[in-house]
Amino acid sequence: MSAIILFEEKQVRRAWNKDEEKWYFAIADVIAVLTGSVVPGAYWRKLKERLKKEGNQTVTDCHGLKMTAADGRQRLTDVANTEQLLRLIQSIPSPKAEPFKLWLARVGYERLEEIENPELAARRMREIYQQKGYSEEWIEKRLRGIAVRDELTDEWKKRGVKEQRDFAILTAEISKATFGMTPAEYKDFKALANPKDNLRDHMTDLELIFTMLGEASTTEAAAYGTSGGRCLRASRDCEEARRPRFSRQPTSRPCRRHHRWQCPPRTRIQEWHQNLHQSELQRTARGQNANPAEREAE
Repeated sequence: MSAIILFEEKQVRRAWNKDEEKWYFAIADVIAVLTGSVVPGAYWRKLKERLKKEGNQTVTDCHGLKMTAADGRQRLTDVANTEQLLRLIQSIPSPKAEPFKLWLARVGYERLEEIENPELAARRMREIYQQKGYSEEWIEKRLRGIAVRDELTDEWKKRGVKEQRDFAILTAEISKATFGMTPAEYKDFKALANPKDNLRDHMTDLELIFTMLGEASTTEAAAYGTSGGRCLRASRDCEEARRPRFSRQPTSRPCRRHHRWQCPPRTRIQEWHQNLHQSELQRTARGQNANPAEREAE
């Protein structure tokens, strides 16, 4: 996918890399905007030579990509992603580049503050969503969903998942089990034209809840898998904990407090939907009928 964006009435060519999920921008076009050079290609060659002598790794990471030139032909053009482009802007001595440099300095300072005090990151995130017009109830669910997602990715990392592609595949499986669509298909369903749009920022309260449910159940299943099939919180009065593992049915629902079955996400989600209200009533009845000693043991 390729497109052209306008910056101060000047065109900047860009292309979307679907595999990396990144925009790539034509460096010469950005230089023409910031410097006003009539020969931006020559300016970029001189800048590239200087940065190479300084040992700038960003220059060597930039690669060529065929883009439509002014004459309508496809020509090989040096491109950079957003991170590389911001680094190059720092090396361009131009009054027009100064606002970008100030913005980068401010963002860097805020990031260092967030590292020292993580609460600032959550506060700034809440402020951003408020400025976009989201309700407080939606924001609470969105932030809680981020925490649930972090727990899931931490569990995957413990199990050896490292590559971003693997995370995407696993996420797609959860999405299909929850909504019957992959994230990409769900974006098309919601008509999100910008590839960088965050799908969860366009979900309703109910969709966020179902997403959290799917990821929480997957985290639970992964945690059970690492325990070697043992009951994670077995107690002496739990008959199911003493049963041979081969006799247990994968779709059964034994002791809800003591066991975490390694069931497919779709099975677990459907089961939770069907039994949620009934389970709450059973837990309430157990708590009311149990004597104080049993409550304390639980």
